[in-house]
Amino acid sequence: MPAKLSTRPMLRRCAVTGAVGVVLLGTGLPTVTDNAEPDLTRFYRQKVAWGKCPGEGLPKDMQCGKVTVPLDYAHPKAATLDLALARYRATGEKRGSVLLNFGGPGGAGIPEFAAGGKDFMELTDGYDIVTFDPRGVGRSSPVSCGDGEENVDMSDDGTELGRDPQSVLAHLKQAADACARHSGPVLPHIGTVNASRDMDVMRQALGDKKLNYLGFSYGTRLGAVYAAQFPGKVGRLVLDGVDTLTEPLTEQGVAGAQGQQKALEEFINWCVKDIACPFGQDPREARKQVVRLVDSLDEDPVPSAFGEPFTGQDLVGAIGQALYSEELWPSLERALASLVEDGDTHAVETFAFGGAAPTGRKQTEDPDGGLVDDEDIPLDNAPAALMAINCADDPDRPAAKQIVSDLDRLRAQYAQASPVFGPYRLTGVLMCYGRPKGTDFIRDEVKDLRTPKMLLVGTRGDPATPYRWTVETARRLGPAAVVLDNKGSGHTGYTSSKCVHGKVDAFLLYGTLPADGSSCGPEDGRE
Repeated sequence: MPAKLSTRPMLRRCAVTGAVGVVLLGTGLPTVTDNAEPDLTRFYRQKVAWGKCPGEGLPKDMQCGKVTVPLDYAHPKAATLDLALARYRATGEKRGSVLLNFGGPGGAGIPEFAAGGKDFMELTDGYDIVTFDPRGVGRSSPVSCGDGEENVDMSDDGTELGRDPQSVLAHLKQAADACARHSGPVLPHIGTVNASRDMDVMRQALGDKKLNYLGFSYGTRLGAVYAAQFPGKVGRLVLDGVDTLTEPLTEQGVAGAQGQQKALEEFINWCVKDIACPFGQDPREARKQVVRLVDSLDEDPVPSAFGEPFTGQDLVGAIGQALYSEELWPSLERALASLVEDGDTHAVETFAFGGAAPTGRKQTEDPDGGLVDDEDIPLDNAPAALMAINCADDPDRPAAKQIVSDLDRLRAQYAQASPVFGPYRLTGVLMCYGRPKGTDFIRDEVKDLRTPKMLLVGTRGDPATPYRWTVETARRLGPAAVVLDNKGSGHTGYTSSKCVHGKVDAFLLYGTLPADGSSCGPEDGRE
C-alpha cells in the first residue's frame, strides 16, 4: 500500500509556549571590512537572564532563558535568532555548566528536560545542567512544512507515483518548496555547523571557559562538530549513541531500517508470550499482522485524537519511537491492542506526539522578517526540522536522472531491510531532493581531533545508532576518543544502564575516564 511521508509529526514532544523568533537588528553594530572576520563581539558579551519558565505543568525548579545568535554568521549585522534555554541549578559547589542535547535531529531540548530532568540530577552536585532548543526547533524559530498537502508516495504497488518516478521527483520538489515557504528565513541557516557555533555562544553566555557537554544520538554529531570547530574550548565531552560522520543518508537510512526491524522483531517475540498480545501467539504470523495493519491504515486512515487522519506511516513513526527502550514495550503492547481491537489511536499517539496535543497552527512571517504567532510550535516541527538538518548536513544531491534510475533498486533495498520501516525511511532520505546542497564540513573536516579526551558510548543492541558507528567515529576522531562498550540494548546507554550512568557522571564530575574499550554488561540495566 502507499507509503507516505506526512508533514504531520511522528516524533512530537510536548509544546512549550513562548516561541522565540527571528529578530532584525537595528543600527549600532560595529562595521566589518570586506577582508575582516565578521565581528561577533556583541554576541559573546551577553549573559543569560534566567527566570520562570513560561507554560503550564513545567517543573517549578526549572528555569528558562535565551541567547541571541546571528541568523547568518557570515553577516551578523543582518538578523538574529533568539534560542531558548532551560536549566536546573547546581545544588553543590558550582564548577560551571554541562550542556545537554537530546538528539533528533529536530528534538527540542526543553520538553525533554522537563519530562526527564531527574535522570541528570547527580550532575547538579557540581554543575548547572542546561539544555536548549536548537535553531529551527521548538521555541527557537521553528521550521515547518505546512499542513501536509505535499505528501510523497514511495509505494511500488501500481499507483501513479509507483509507476512514474518523474512524479516522485515532482512531489519531492513540491515538498521542498512547501518547507521553504512555511519555514521563513531560518531554513537556509539551519544545520549542525551553525548549531555548533550557537553552542559556543551559549558556552560564553553561561560563563564557562570550556564546554562540558553530554550529547545523545544526533547530539553526538553536534558534539563532534563542536570539537572540530572549537578544539581549544573543549572541556569534558560525552557522546552517547554515536552517530556516523561519513555515511551518506541513503546508507544511514538502510542501517536505521535494519535496526528498527530487529527491535520490532524482539518486541514481537516478547509480545506473543503474553495472552493479551493483539497479534496472537505465533511470532511469524504476528510480524505479518503488523505489516497488514500499517498497509490498511495507509489505505484507510482512522481519525486521530486531534482530528487529523492517522495513517500507517504515523503508526510506523510511533512504533519506531516506542522501540527505543524495552521499558516502553508493555505500554506499546497496550496501545496497539487499543488500536487493533477498538480503533482507538489515543494511546499509540502518545508515542508519536509525546503525550501532548499539537497546536495545529501554521507559522508565518511578519513584514519585518520575524515570526508571528510565536506562542505555538508548528504541528510538524519535529519531522520538518529532522529533514532540514539532515539535508543541511549531507553534501550528496544525486541528479534527477540518477534518482529515477536508482529508485526501484532503493525500494527493494529498503523493503529488504524492513517491510515496516523501509518505505518510511526511504521517503525521509529522498526528501533532500530539491533542497540546496549540504555542507562538506562534517565529512571532510571532523576528524583527527586535537582535544582533551572525550568519552564515546556505544550500545550493542541500539536500534538507531549501530555499535559499528561508535567504533568508526572513534577511529576517525583519533586518540582523543575513548570508547565505552555498553553490551545492553536500547537507544543510548545513560538512562538505561547504571554502569554507563556512573561512568559518564564520574567523567563529567571528576574527570575520571574508563579505560578505552572497557565495557558495561547487559545485567547493569537501571531499575
